[in-house]
Amino acid sequence: MLKALCRSLCLSLPLVASAQGASVVFLNPGYSNETFWVSYSRFMQAAASDLGMDLSIQYSERRPALALTQARQVLESAQRPDYLVLVNEQYIAPEIIRLSHDSGVKLFLVNNGLTENQARLIQEHPDKYAPVLGTLVGNDEQAGYQMLKELIALRARPGITRPIEMLAFSGIKTTPAAQLREKGMRRALAEHPEVRLRQVVYGGWGKERAFEQAQQLLKRYPKIELVWSANDEMAFGAMQAFAEAGRMPGQDVLFSAVNSSPQALQARIDGRLSVLMGGHFSLGGWAMVLLHDDAHNLPIDRDGHRDHQIPALQLIDPVRARRWLNQQGRDDYGLDFHRFSAEGHSADYRYPFLEAPVNY
Repeated sequence: MLKALCRSLCLSLPLVASAQGASVVFLNPGYSNETFWVSYSRFMQAAASDLGMDLSIQYSERRPALALTQARQVLESAQRPDYLVLVNEQYIAPEIIRLSHDSGVKLFLVNNGLTENQARLIQEHPDKYAPVLGTLVGNDEQAGYQMLKELIALRARPGITRPIEMLAFSGIKTTPAAQLREKGMRRALAEHPEVRLRQVVYGGWGKERAFEQAQQLLKRYPKIELVWSANDEMAFGAMQAFAEAGRMPGQDVLFSAVNSSPQALQARIDGRLSVLMGGHFSLGGWAMVLLHDDAHNLPIDRDGHRDHQIPALQLIDPVRARRWLNQQGRDDYGLDFHRFSAEGHSADYRYPFLEAPVNY
């Protein structure tokens, strides 16, 4: 049943919740069978269905050129949506924002916001670029920092003076989230001179590439004890290489990762992942709440801001991992999205998901 639902979300056909609701197209940058981005879409659809919105999801299969083609088709369509939700993956957002000028479609960014230079360019040329309704990004830099701090604490022991050797697997260089997670990792590293970072490699978020990279790195650095990874797929690829070399994940070498896929949650329960951060799959769902309110003429900049970084990424211990595994089998994630809307609240209402992590 769950597999059938996930498969249906991989299609680019409109998923109609209500003929009266606001219409939204989400340009999903991931693969249509990629665990994280499919779960991201599921959460968005749960919010859309609950709020009576019409959501269509299009996957660009990690191909920026395809994402631009999809955006152009949406914006030039005779039946344009009310809102277009996009991700600044590989820096494509400014071109989509340019294409949307005078289209009447409102834009909202999730997960990867504009860089400072991109934001400045857009602000300086309002005649060429459409305004952006808002942005929701996660706490990627803090997550990268906290993940390494936790990992070091598990290996460091009082009185140990020998260096602790480490590898790091980052995502794609032109993805802001990857850059921020790596920045946080390096900030934590600067606080621990006993940890020796042997190399940072860019696994492109993929398991197979990280596996091949780890095979070569193990030959070069046989004494690695810590592996920091910007997502779960790369962690699993590296883990496979270490296991095939006779190194026991969770014992001989400790792994960390980001994402709350069922595989990652189970690995945290089993102890193969020693540190896990997750929860940012929810950003698209919270964006749907904001778009619902905007469509009802409710101000979404209640705190005076339209660009928000929210504490979506949080540490997942084995207890939380078991709970999240159980909840992922529910279509609505056990949440009533109406209760997060400003509808029916006073003018001083603040969105709770902007202030603190939501407890699933």
